Amino acid sequence: MKTIGLIGGMSWESTAHYYRVLNQETARRLGGLHSAPLLIHSVDFAPIAAMQAAGDWDGAGKRLNGAARGLVDAGAEVLGLATNTMHVVAQTMLDGIDVPFVHIADPTADALLADGFDTVGLLGTRFTMEMGFYRDRLTARGLGNLIPEVDRTNLNGIIYEELCRGIIRDESRRIYVGAIEKLAARGAQAVILGCTEIGMLIDDDVSPLPVYDTTDLHAKALVDAALS
Repeated sequence: MKTIGLIGGMSWESTAHYYRVLNQETARRLGGLHSAPLLIHSVDFAPIAAMQAAGDWDGAGKRLNGAARGLVDAGAEVLGLATNTMHVVAQTMLDGIDVPFVHIADPTADALLADGFDTVGLLGTRFTMEMGFYRDRLTARGLGNLIPEVDRTNLNGIIYEELCRGIIRDESRRIYVGAIEKLAARGAQAVILGCTEIGMLIDDDVSPLPVYDTTDLHAKALVDAALS
């Protein structure tokens, strides 16, 4: 099994979930006491979040490129970026990198298409919902995608002010369920939890639509890549 290099910390709450799923999936696939050979570069999220807010995507990409190079130098043979939003800088992050990279949107699209969906709702940070880097990748795979028409700022605030800090509120869950209900009314057949923290708040038990948790799907795809 190849060594997985994971760039995390954005936020550490979801990176902890990645660590669990990567090891659980490796044990499920290989049995016994097997666990994932894994290197994690966990960044300080505060400077990255400040760069997001300022629109300094080039600076953020260069910072993540340094993390990626460090993982490869340390022996990583497959790379993953444990955040949906920062895939906006994936090209910059991968400058000079020659090991395989698993893009978080790809296993998500694979799962949705395998289940027969063609129109999906997308929830995430306002960057993921409003910038084209993620939605265009879904469209290229033949997946129509919808984002909330209103309340995007509120949904974004719940991620940064609550979920990234480990705060789970029933009222915030109701807000997300309401957003999913509105997406369903516009024709969404399923919903992508397009921020790695949203799975802390929403699952199939509370969602009016089937949910596709990018954290779980991405972590399992990284194990696939490491075992290929």
